[in-house]
Amino acid sequence: MTQIQNMTPKQIVAELDKYIIGQDAAKRSVAVALRNRYRRNLLSEEMREEVSPKNILMMGPTGVGKTEIARRLAKLMDAPFVKVEATKYTEVGYVGRDVESMVKDLMEASMRLTKQRHIEEKYDVAREVAEEKIIEAIIPGSRKKQNSAPSSNPFQFIMGGGRATYNQSTEIIEQKSEQESDSVTLAREQVRQQLRDGLLEDQYIEIDVVEQPKDNSIDISGGGSISIGNIFDIMGGTPKTRKKNMKVKEARKILIEQEAQKMIDMDQVSSEAVENCEENGIIFIDEIDKIASGSGYRSGADVSREGVQRDILPIVEGCVVNTKYGPVKTDHVLFIGAGAFHVSRPTDLIPELQGRFPIRVELENLTKHDFVRILTEPHNALIKQHKELLETEGCEVEFTDDAIEEIATMAFLMNEQTENIGARRLHTIMEHLVEDISFELPDVEEKHIVIDAAYVRGKFEDTIRKDDIDRFIL
Repeated sequence: MTQIQNMTPKQIVAELDKYIIGQDAAKRSVAVALRNRYRRNLLSEEMREEVSPKNILMMGPTGVGKTEIARRLAKLMDAPFVKVEATKYTEVGYVGRDVESMVKDLMEASMRLTKQRHIEEKYDVAREVAEEKIIEAIIPGSRKKQNSAPSSNPFQFIMGGGRATYNQSTEIIEQKSEQESDSVTLAREQVRQQLRDGLLEDQYIEIDVVEQPKDNSIDISGGGSISIGNIFDIMGGTPKTRKKNMKVKEARKILIEQEAQKMIDMDQVSSEAVENCEENGIIFIDEIDKIASGSGYRSGADVSREGVQRDILPIVEGCVVNTKYGPVKTDHVLFIGAGAFHVSRPTDLIPELQGRFPIRVELENLTKHDFVRILTEPHNALIKQHKELLETEGCEVEFTDDAIEEIATMAFLMNEQTENIGARRLHTIMEHLVEDISFELPDVEEKHIVIDAAYVRGKFEDTIRKDDIDRFIL
């Protein structure tokens, strides 16, 4: 948690504002939850165990930013994060995913993060080793020749060539090898300089690439799994490698990764990954409203839904889940539940599960003003994305202010009159808007295109008229 330590809740919200428009209440809640994790680390060990995370339940229609808030939060603090769908799980005894698999997925995410961090710490040393291997591939050393050349001379000695002849030939070979080694050393230094100057990036070389074992894993009882590929690699002693021709710039990346992986201690990585998962992990349970049943008579699928809630309950309350990296405690994992709750209500969840989500935040529907801001303000704004995509082929597209207003108005009205899919409606409109331009590129003669309100209305004229006619047909 080194990245998040000095960030106050206001600073966290400011970071989230760069990518998410509106939903201030939800941002405040997650910012406080995140800051409380840092505060908890400052407590005494005895008190630290007593403080549990305050899980959050987000309620709001699709496309208003529930998932994006959780994902940006995890990225901000560089924490293990998984997004799961509550509808994919079934209660014990039914065919489907077991609820414990969400913790195993979180552990896998933590393992990837921790391993990558350790690898990056070794990059400087690995880069030097990779450079030597590239130079070796371009100018092979003459050690093998030096070692193998004298081996033919003992036959002359046995056949009567005499000791003097053998010694003379050895001296000649040694002199030649010294001259060769001097020339090889000089050539290698020249190649090293050319490499550092970037002059050999497109030259092809042959390197040894470690083959990745196939993921033929078998689940075992009690949690965890065994990878058959890994077992055979361990039995073989060393991982399999194969020769591969590639450019120097591609070979460098692969060699640096391979050498860095050799330097890390996997036992240390595993123990740190387990701790990171337990202390900093975030599990985002989407569609949690779909496993809520009404208060009336329950039968059929409703029984299974309540069973899923009962199975999720111990995970959220805190239990130990066995993974292939070791047991993982979920007592301090932050759970964020999210759902539209347009059919069911939060009170339809079983009381025990409701109690485990003490912070409830209702996300607001997006307004026309919000759509205008979503199109223009975020760092990854849709207008910016499409402009830069088209600029890669030399086409400069300009969106006027009235065009942005028209797009926002159209998205708002479509959400009001049909299904409300939130900001995802903008993706639908924008893709249709630039479809013809994208299709014609790079053969378009006009390299500067202006999209105004009239252009937007012209693109959707048929669609709007069709919707108006359908409204009067019973």
